[in-house]
Amino acid sequence: MKTLSLTASRLVLSLAAAGIVGGASVGLVSGTHASAASPVTAQQAPMVAAAVVPDFSQIAQRHGAAVVNISVIGKAGAEDEQQAASRTPPGIDPNDPFFEFFKRFQGPGGQGGGREAPSRGQGSGFIISPDGLVLTNAHVVRNAQRVTVKLTDRREFVAKVLGSDPKTDVAVLRIDAKDLPVVPLGNTKDLKVGEWVLAIGSPFGFENSVTAGVVSAKGRSLPDDSFVPFIQTDVAVNPGNSGGPLFNSRGEVVGINSQIYSRTGGYQGLSFAIPMETVLKVKDQIVAHGKASHARLGVAVQEVNQTLAESFKLDKPEGALVSSVEPESPAAKAGLQVGDVIRQMDGQPIVSSGDLPALIGQALPGEKVRLDVWRQGKPVALTAQLGDAAAKTAKAAGNEKATDQGRLGLALRPLAPQERREAGVDGGLVVEDAQGPAALAGVQPGDVLLAVNGAKVQNVEQVRAMLGTSTKSLALLIQRDGTQIFVPVPLG
Repeated sequence: MKTLSLTASRLVLSLAAAGIVGGASVGLVSGTHASAASPVTAQQAPMVAAAVVPDFSQIAQRHGAAVVNISVIGKAGAEDEQQAASRTPPGIDPNDPFFEFFKRFQGPGGQGGGREAPSRGQGSGFIISPDGLVLTNAHVVRNAQRVTVKLTDRREFVAKVLGSDPKTDVAVLRIDAKDLPVVPLGNTKDLKVGEWVLAIGSPFGFENSVTAGVVSAKGRSLPDDSFVPFIQTDVAVNPGNSGGPLFNSRGEVVGINSQIYSRTGGYQGLSFAIPMETVLKVKDQIVAHGKASHARLGVAVQEVNQTLAESFKLDKPEGALVSSVEPESPAAKAGLQVGDVIRQMDGQPIVSSGDLPALIGQALPGEKVRLDVWRQGKPVALTAQLGDAAAKTAKAAGNEKATDQGRLGLALRPLAPQERREAGVDGGLVVEDAQGPAALAGVQPGDVLLAVNGAKVQNVEQVRAMLGTSTKSLALLIQRDGTQIFVPVPLG
């Protein structure tokens, strides 16, 4: 189970508590001499919402046989976190000075040994075709030398890994068997936030364990997983659940349980599943070609907060703000510019910046997409032909000079020719000192100011002119250590 500093979630149902028993409601009447036989009128009766809970036993009974346990033997030294934790020297605090000493001489099973043993791990999966096609997570079979699939009838098969895609964390296996039980596949289009969902898997090796919860959010973007619009749930997911199915209340698989968000490494109420739409696109490519391809636009984007929205004259803080454009990339060829705010792709709204890479990652290289962009206070429509994410990407283009401004709190000067070469830019202004609003916003001496509100700046006069037309805030495009980012600066 991948832990993003995140963790899976546990559902606690207390439907029989607080006087709700067998469908009968108990009215509580305040007062010291309230009689149990006192009539309660319809106007006095409290509103009790009936909780409609799906019959999870039917889903587990019908489809549990298609959920499998996956055990992996990997290369020596390729232990996952769960396996490494299981080899911790017993009874010794990790902060103890002798912890590493004893751990170094502990072999498999706690016995001393000089040779490194192969790593072992477990996960879950589910069968999607009667002839043995199995879906799971890519991280479950990473570095695998032998993969064994165990069915609920206790039969075991050595599986072939047809392919895996680390970008979406999807892997496809095949076992040599016929007439196998399969799960019905659904999609997330009709899945609603608050809807009941069910997970089946092998947490900590406890095979065919069933946990339930609700959908907490859809289209969730996570750090370093920008290709996947995750389903967030509060279903209890733990190490070993990875790769198992997430069912909707109709018994259809809508996702693969993949990650948990946790500060402790254990379940804390946040689990994430890969939507089946994403899974099936990757599966089809792997079955056909042995690998999956993803599209690439060639931009770096950041969130639009309220201050940036005001700086760019947006009606609301939504969209993906372009902070850099790679030279010769599909984005550059389409005419995208630093400071553009991408608001839609092929008619699909982009609310947060993470929506854009998720949409791009699900497209195929070579596809043409329409981008609705906000530029300098006006809408612009562009068409981009997407590239291949596997292709070697060029470094993002740099920008330019710097300036000086009392109201901003910046002391600026143009870059020297050598400084421009070192920074990889052809202009801009270097920040010699930062105070006041700019310093509070995070601007530091040594930063290079490239643009203000999306417009490139070459001298201090341009910055002063931009400052004179802005009353609430400015968006400064700053380059620091080769990375570009817009910094919103409220002017007060």
